[in-house]
Amino acid sequence: MNDQATLIRALCDPARYDHPADAVELIETHISWVLLAGAYAYKIKKAVNLGFLDFSTLEKRRFFCREELRLNRRLAPQLYLDVVAIGGTPTDPELGGAGPAIEYAVKMLRFPQEALLDRMLADGKVTPPQLDAVAREVARVHADTAANPPEGLGTPEAVHQPVRENFDQIAERAGALPQGAALAPLRQWSEEEFTRRRADFAARREHGFVRECHGDLHLGNMAWIDDQPVLFDCIEFNPALRWIDVINDTAFVVMDLHDRGRPDLAQRFLNTYLEHTGDFGGLALLPYYLGYRAMVRAKVACIRADQGGLTPDQLQTVCHQTAAYLKLAALFARPARPWLLITHGYSGSGKTTATQLLLERSGAIRLRSDVERKRLFGLAPGARSQSGVDQGLYAPDAHIRTYRRLEELAREVLQSGFPAIVDAAFLKRTERNAFRALALELGIPFMILELHAEENELRRRIVQRQNLGRDASEATLQVLEAQLRGGEGIAVEEKNWTTTVTSGPSMEADLLRLAEGLMDNPDEFCQDLIF
Repeated sequence: MNDQATLIRALCDPARYDHPADAVELIETHISWVLLAGAYAYKIKKAVNLGFLDFSTLEKRRFFCREELRLNRRLAPQLYLDVVAIGGTPTDPELGGAGPAIEYAVKMLRFPQEALLDRMLADGKVTPPQLDAVAREVARVHADTAANPPEGLGTPEAVHQPVRENFDQIAERAGALPQGAALAPLRQWSEEEFTRRRADFAARREHGFVRECHGDLHLGNMAWIDDQPVLFDCIEFNPALRWIDVINDTAFVVMDLHDRGRPDLAQRFLNTYLEHTGDFGGLALLPYYLGYRAMVRAKVACIRADQGGLTPDQLQTVCHQTAAYLKLAALFARPARPWLLITHGYSGSGKTTATQLLLERSGAIRLRSDVERKRLFGLAPGARSQSGVDQGLYAPDAHIRTYRRLEELAREVLQSGFPAIVDAAFLKRTERNAFRALALELGIPFMILELHAEENELRRRIVQRQNLGRDASEATLQVLEAQLRGGEGIAVEEKNWTTTVTSGPSMEADLLRLAEGLMDNPDEFCQDLIF
């Protein structure tokens, strides 16, 4: 490492580069240095062996530089340019020198650090549509990547090994810290959760959900470039940390948003991802993976502190980070009380808008009839079926199939330990009764959220939505007229578990109060189901 430190100091001289560079900015992590010079960035791996990675020899660093280039070109070919040999000596290095290589660097196209999503979020510049685009990009990457894991990777044993290693490596470095006492109950929970879900881990691999993923999917490894999200810096150093369940990969983003104080955006990202993938079956494993991802970051903080070279203030920051990640892992280990909420309202009444706010503030998983209906017929959420009233996707038999599928998915979500919101018209009492029966069967609170708007407002919204063409709903004015003729209002006995929200100035405040109540005490909000 001494020769490497000398090399890095020498490469901080702009004159070492064969392209314009007014200054060189150095970024250091626990496993690498990144030199930002002019229009390019050069990433050099530290000569370390941390167990889960081994960069201890020059040959290994060369191999993993090439792997980094190969793997990241799947995600960001515009950024990853080449592997550059460094010749000369540590005190007098030559990038691309003709002599024997003393080190290797991954050469990347540089982009503004302000474009990193973690920076953008800290500056308040990440918009909900941008986060939705990130979720869609992650979903696309997962759909397109290889799904034939090598032997031994993605098995239950391979899943749990890094979880155990996290605890061991943190204990070696943080045992003397005050938060060290938090490790034992977290380790016990992880072991128990793994044992309980062992068959689920095996089934996920068998059904194709273990894929060659990113592996380190947090906001610091995402950028907003040319008005689109770019994922980069995937794991190259350990195939076992890359060949993982897609929901494990997704969990890192969710955990990171929680850690940055934005549980609302975490829930938005998760729901958008699920809406585009339909992978609700992964929810049963999500708490385990969320805890694992928090422990990964705690481990990284501990390793960085153990390497030295930090100022007292930096060391204190790292210690605080470790404590925060352990606290977050403990939060994920505490299951929430599931509850079931269904909507009732005509097209254009604001069901999707209302449930979007609710899911972000309450931690719920939303199921949209407009999306799941299309998924049943092999269509993407934004596809147009051109179905007329009572025809195609909206024929009576398709309608029945859609509500049955929503009920199946709601059961799956609830039994995974998450609250569920079902966003559908529910204009027939028999449809509402079926979901209330599901809640009674599972012994969980149930509520109907009735959305109300004047008829002229319903029509205006439907026309506006059709003109924009961005929503999954295909409801037309003809659909609305049919609903108005055949809809069954809330019966007197249903009012005991129904709350009505009317479009207007107080709508958002009413929904926020509802979300707060469902988070704090869902049983009190749905007293009809208190046994």
